[in-house]
Amino acid sequence: MRFTKMEGLGNDYIYVSLFTESVEKPEELARRISSRHFGVGSDGLVLIAPSETADVRMIMYNADGSRGKMCGNAARCVGKYVYERGLVHKEELLLETDSGIKPVSLQIMDSCVTAVTVDMGVPIFEKSRIPCTIESSEKTVSIVLGDREFHVTPVSMGNPHAVVFIRDSLDTFDLDFYGPLLERHPVFPEKTNAEFVNVIAPDHLRMRVWERGSGITMACGTGACACASAGVENGISRPDVRISLDGGELFISIRNGHVYMTGPAAFICDGEYPAG
Repeated sequence: MRFTKMEGLGNDYIYVSLFTESVEKPEELARRISSRHFGVGSDGLVLIAPSETADVRMIMYNADGSRGKMCGNAARCVGKYVYERGLVHKEELLLETDSGIKPVSLQIMDSCVTAVTVDMGVPIFEKSRIPCTIESSEKTVSIVLGDREFHVTPVSMGNPHAVVFIRDSLDTFDLDFYGPLLERHPVFPEKTNAEFVNVIAPDHLRMRVWERGSGITMACGTGACACASAGVENGISRPDVRISLDGGELFISIRNGHVYMTGPAAFICDGEYPAG
């Protein structure tokens, strides 16, 4: 089986084109190929497939084999992949995902994609739709994790997120401890991605993430969109904001209720992996 490894701000996935390859057990393949020591090593597996309703379809799996509805960094990488590998011959395309069809705009220079903007849709704060079982009309809720109480803003960007604005330095904050506690907290019946955020300025946020099914990653596109949306909703940040992540920076713009994410995507390598 031929594959391509790509990364968006260090959020790396293995990409397999179903235009030419076949995958019978994607959950099992995701676990095996994502292993940092016994596989290729990645945050998960992304299948690029034909679509009946859009230009191309993205099917993603986390490193633990669980299915994800949406991934912003992977969406940018798919945009770059299908354009530069000749599957789609236009700079404005539609990407089918498990959370709906996302418009994708490519910035091209010398036939190469230099940046990708994805219309990530409208953030959802209605708790039952995230889903979050806390019955409250407040945007921010109190959740106890271990020995601390945190003010958490639940939000969905097609997948569940829990955004926490903290004063602790993210360089020393124990994400390994608090991240999984928030991911698996019982108020999130489908688990959640956990984002911890410092406000550098109204137009600049610093974020670290514990991703559902993958653990600590260097970046999360939907997480950055969730943080920007939560910041605006809580009166903390502006509609145009720079998000600094461990792997680099994303630029988020909120217009007419929609969240637009712009950032890079890069090829790492191509290879072959045993299909069985």
